[in-house]
Amino acid sequence: MLPLSLLRTAVGHPMLVELKNGETYNGHLVNCDTWMNLHLREVICTSKDGDRFWRMAECYVRGNTVKYLRVPDEVIDKVQENEQNLKRNDKRPAQRGRGRGRTGDFGGGRGRGEG
Repeated sequence: MLPLSLLRTAVGHPMLVELKNGETYNGHLVNCDTWMNLHLREVICTSKDGDRFWRMAECYVRGNTVKYLRVPDEVIDKVQENEQNLKRNDKRPAQRGRGRGRTGDFGGGRGRGEG
C-alpha cells in the first residue's frame, strides 16, 4: 500500500496528524498533493504538552513536518479493495487487433528485402 494512495482515498474522512514538533491536528482531509501536504477542515489542534487546544475552520500542514498519520480502518480497507481490483484488471489476457498486424506470407513487409 502506497502512502499517497492511502491519502487520496482518505479525502473526506477524519484523520489525526502528528507533527515532528509534537503538535497534533484532528480534522477532515480536504486535499493532499504528491509532497504529502495536507489541507484539513474542522480542525482541533492540540499543543505538544496536551494542555492547550485550538479550534480552526481549516489549516494547511506541510508534508515534511508530518511524523505520522492515523486514518480510519474503513479507509485502509477501501485502499486494499482498490489494489485488489487493479491487480485483477492487470491479469486480463492480451487483446488482439490493436496494432498494424502481421504481414503474413504474402511478402508485404517493409524493409525486409524479401518478396
